[in-house]
Amino acid sequence: MKEDKSKDLQPITSVCISNRSDMELSISSSSESTVRGDSDRGQWSNKLDFLVSVINYAVGLGNVWRFPYLCYENGGGAFLFPYLICLVLLAGPSFVMEVSIGQYLSLGGIGVWKLVPILKGVGYASITIVTWYNAYFIVIVSWVLLYFVYSFTFSLPWQSCSEYWNTPNCRVIETLATNHSLVLNETGPSSSSVVEFWERRVLGISDGIETMGDMRWDLAGLLILGWVVIYFIIWKGLHNSGKLIYVTATFPYVILSILLIRGITLEGAMDGIYFFIKPDWAKLAEPKVWIAAGTQVFFTFGIGFGSVINLGSYNKFHHNFYRDSIFICILNPLTSILAGVVIFSVLGYMANVQGVVVSEVVKSGPGLAFLTYPEVVLHLPLSPLWSGLFFLMLFVLGINSQFCTVEALVSSLVDEWPHLLMNRRKIFSLVTCVVLCLLGLPMVTQGGMYIFQIMDFYSASGIPLLFTVFFQTIAIAWIYGISRLSKNIRTMIGFAPGWYLKIGWTVLVPFTTLGIFLFSVIHYQPLVYAKVYVYPWWGEMLGWLIALSSMIWIPLYSLYFLYNTKGSFQERLQIGLTPALDDGINRDVPKDIPLQFEGPTRV
Repeated sequence: MKEDKSKDLQPITSVCISNRSDMELSISSSSESTVRGDSDRGQWSNKLDFLVSVINYAVGLGNVWRFPYLCYENGGGAFLFPYLICLVLLAGPSFVMEVSIGQYLSLGGIGVWKLVPILKGVGYASITIVTWYNAYFIVIVSWVLLYFVYSFTFSLPWQSCSEYWNTPNCRVIETLATNHSLVLNETGPSSSSVVEFWERRVLGISDGIETMGDMRWDLAGLLILGWVVIYFIIWKGLHNSGKLIYVTATFPYVILSILLIRGITLEGAMDGIYFFIKPDWAKLAEPKVWIAAGTQVFFTFGIGFGSVINLGSYNKFHHNFYRDSIFICILNPLTSILAGVVIFSVLGYMANVQGVVVSEVVKSGPGLAFLTYPEVVLHLPLSPLWSGLFFLMLFVLGINSQFCTVEALVSSLVDEWPHLLMNRRKIFSLVTCVVLCLLGLPMVTQGGMYIFQIMDFYSASGIPLLFTVFFQTIAIAWIYGISRLSKNIRTMIGFAPGWYLKIGWTVLVPFTTLGIFLFSVIHYQPLVYAKVYVYPWWGEMLGWLIALSSMIWIPLYSLYFLYNTKGSFQERLQIGLTPALDDGINRDVPKDIPLQFEGPTRV
């Protein structure tokens, strides 16, 4: 953004609405590109690029990997019901808000906080969250790639118990299906070949975080490979990613549809699906179910990460993001439900052949997808082929989410310090990828899964994400004000948001988020892995420090702003709560417009 020019040039905007029912909007601005910095920052090449990129970002491993295991961990339908409620209350308003401010200002997750300067710490909190997210989430990609490599065989290695990593108690699911007496006659606990491949070959998991063990060098190499792919996707900027995003957005649905057809035809599949959709009304009284549901909504849509803001910032000023947002808010949960049906149909089959209930068939946790998806491909003809295609799909989903969040991190920092980083973007992107790769290496050791779960629980979901989204919503809806925000949206797309969005911004999102946050703190339960391993006190402390590393930015930056701003305390506060008009913000809002929930911005 060229701030020196925007101070001198005042935009001249004219709005002409025709009498047609669709209310066509014609808007001209003499300095729009100067105000928004479009010429420097770049834009999507056509209208579909934004929609497809958001599909790549918002529909990913959060739907196919994280949603099913949270659902299983929290009682199936007992989680699905509150998830759908939180989806209606939180997803739509939050998503539209983030896209709109990104598109209006053409700035990333930090730069948009010119809207409420004193709360710029929200932007830094989001960037910290997305940094931790990028460091740990790509570890899933390394697991996926290892499965992908092992798919290039005539017989999948988790199909038998004859490999070097198998134990004497290893059993194949198909064997149990034909001879239930094997289960009854076992002298020790048995484990399936799929479980042993995951725990003993892929993870080589240790007894706890106290024993980090050796580096899993195959996973480390695949982790580095994943970062190489990410770098070459983003080095020119996401908006230059071309037709690749179209392929990566559609391919997963083809594979999931095939797995769905096979999954629901397995014996016992309906038991698993029934467990998935039937609400357990007693569990709905447990705070942890609502906490998991609320945070999953934000996590799967990427709300509070700054990524949605960044994707919106590449839109042309008059792009109809509202239409795209509705499509995403429908597609995202449908994808989660599709993945859930696939997962739980396989769990129903596994429960049937093992003679146990669905809730006891496997250990819950981050590895659930790696225990069920590999099982279902064994029941397809040409299993190695379908296994390869499936794990290629998971790789695509992981890379989709990852390159959008890395791009958000890079672009936000480039926007914040353009004089230092704009002309060094490729080098800065490389440094960012290297640092994040180094942060991920401890998670590909034998004790890495325990660190991974700490990161997944404390860094980019739960308490820090709720805290950040709460302040983000309060800042935009109550301080900047829904009247200004609505006016901005009308300027861009030709109509103002309706009552659902306005109530969502001012009431539903902030109060629901605050309520879930307070429940999270008051009813906090120590972290447990696979319902068995309890973390030591210092492991819990590490998690809380990671959570605080993002949340602390909001109060710290507010104090920093007040300390460095001239004038009395009241004048400093007034400046901090007033939009930075020198960048053309509010150019379309008359000074006498009535405001709601806006406090100091009335002046």
